[in-house]
Amino acid sequence: ATNKRGKVTFHSGEKFIIATGERPRYLNIPGDKDYCITSDDLFSLPYCPKKTLVVGASYVALECAGFLCSLGLDVTVMVRSILLRGFDQEMAGKVGAYMESHGVKFLKKYVPIKVEQLEAGTPGRLKVTAKSTISTEVIDGEYNT
Repeated sequence: ATNKRGKVTFHSGEKFIIATGERPRYLNIPGDKDYCITSDDLFSLPYCPKKTLVVGASYVALECAGFLCSLGLDVTVMVRSILLRGFDQEMAGKVGAYMESHGVKFLKKYVPIKVEQLEAGTPGRLKVTAKSTISTEVIDGEYNT
C-alpha cells in the first residue's frame, strides 16, 4: 500500500477485505436537500434523530438502520427492489429477517418522490411521499429524520 506521502508498506494475511465505500448522495426529489441528511451527517447530529426513514438497502443504509434501532429508535428502511444488491441474496434475506426480528421495519418496493416539512425543529416533523415500484400506489408517512 502507498500512503499520501508516497511511503510504501507491505501487508500480508490470509484474506483481505477491501471496502472502498461510496459517497452519499441526495435523492434528487423535491425537499431532499432541504430536509434530508446523508449517512455522513447522521454521525454528527447534535440531537437524537427520533423516528427515522432510511432510504436504500445498501450495507451502509442497513448499518445505519441497525444501529439506530439498537439505540431504541423507530426505524423504517425504504427499499426500491432488493436488500444488498450485488451480495448473495440468501444472506441478504437472512440479514433482513434478523433486522425485522429486532425491530427494523421495511417498506419494500417503494421509492420516495417528495419530502415536505410539517414542523421545524431538531428534529422536526417530515412527511415523505413515496410511490410503489410495482403498482400505481402512492403512500406517505411521517418521520423526524
